[in-house]
Amino acid sequence: MQRQQSIIEESLKAVMEDEDFLPDLKYQSREQAYKSLVALLSTPNHVHKSYLRVPMEDGQIVRIPAFRIQHSDTVGPYKGGIRFHESVHEDEVANLAKLMTLKNALHELPFGGGKGGVGINPKDYSVKELNLICKKYVQYFNDILGPDKDIPAPDVGTGEREMDWMMGEFKALHPGEPYRNSFTGKSIVNGGSLGRRESTGKGVYFTFRYMLHDFLKNNKDWLEGTDNIFAKTALDHADKELKMAVQGFGNLGSVAALESRKCDYLNNKVVAVSDANVMLYNREGLDIEALVEFTNQNDGDLPTEDQQLEEHEIQAEIRDRDELLTMDVDVLFLAALEDQIHEGNMKDIQAEIIVEGANGPITEEADKHLADNGVLIIPDILANAGGVIVSFYEWVQGREARFMNEDEVFERLFDKMKHTMDTILPQFFGDPFPLRQNCYIHSVMKLSNIMYRQGKLY
Repeated sequence: MQRQQSIIEESLKAVMEDEDFLPDLKYQSREQAYKSLVALLSTPNHVHKSYLRVPMEDGQIVRIPAFRIQHSDTVGPYKGGIRFHESVHEDEVANLAKLMTLKNALHELPFGGGKGGVGINPKDYSVKELNLICKKYVQYFNDILGPDKDIPAPDVGTGEREMDWMMGEFKALHPGEPYRNSFTGKSIVNGGSLGRRESTGKGVYFTFRYMLHDFLKNNKDWLEGTDNIFAKTALDHADKELKMAVQGFGNLGSVAALESRKCDYLNNKVVAVSDANVMLYNREGLDIEALVEFTNQNDGDLPTEDQQLEEHEIQAEIRDRDELLTMDVDVLFLAALEDQIHEGNMKDIQAEIIVEGANGPITEEADKHLADNGVLIIPDILANAGGVIVSFYEWVQGREARFMNEDEVFERLFDKMKHTMDTILPQFFGDPFPLRQNCYIHSVMKLSNIMYRQGKLY
């Protein structure tokens, strides 16, 4: 997450040097507007923190730290997930809220950036206790949430069940008021969108496939004529058999792995997957469908014993989970948590293409080291936006009371991400900035023009 702040600062400097940055302003006025932009993007609008008072089933009372941080509402209502994880803390949530502001701007969504978190491990609580924690979260932050104020969604440790519970509590607290769009990522019966659960994983794989197939195919002659180190990496991997590893096998990682199995455009196979407990390896390619079926029956966990593999006819070798990051593979999908590639392991990374499904999985030092060595990183701000894009479609469908079928949802999702990549990729392959910084510059430029037109920079 520290890398995110550094790149924002670098992007702001690059924007100031760009002639397209507020061209109507000159000299001192332009400098003042730039300083205002830096101040507005560097700090959140609101930081909401509380300790939820929750009675447990054994009779004790616990206090659980909870956050909702609203970074910017320049473009529209605050939008961002709520994560349930024991590592949740204020700085992390604030950085994720900032990332949401930039992500929504990059993909031209009418939302600002927000994020929420509760400091628990969901597996340590019963269903009844989790239900009460969700209700308490809505009660404590009731005044700041709403369909046109701040619209949460699922994140790490939460899903449609938690969003259903939270929307139900919001409805109870606001009788007679609109409530269906107060949360997205809900179940279908509660007004959720078809395809929302799979949207992040599908979007992550789509960004990879589009770059390595569609964009390269349409621009091959031009790319072969450039001396861009990242263009060379992409071209070197365009027509070869790609060995892939997926860190994290939840909704995101498992869906991305399934998409790779169904893809007819690239010759790729997933040879390794991991979760919090184990890594599974098969040099000929894993049976992803069988692994998904197993996790669906076992609380989301991968097999950890040879007997489990045999019973489900899964051909795989059990290894330590931490081996996955440094394996000899071509492509690495990071779909777990932050700071997975860092100064301690960055020199051992062998993958030449990395796709960030999780938020901030590469630290600042590692990001720079990998980019300097020609590793092509498709960053989180670009790759994992599928969830918020389909959340937007869910929000719109709820307002119009007209729902799309799954094919329509995915078609619109891919069109949206294609539009973003067609805007970003020519710039990326045409100048020396890594892809992450290209995305940030684009977002900052867009936000600066909107803020200026709204009168917020003077």
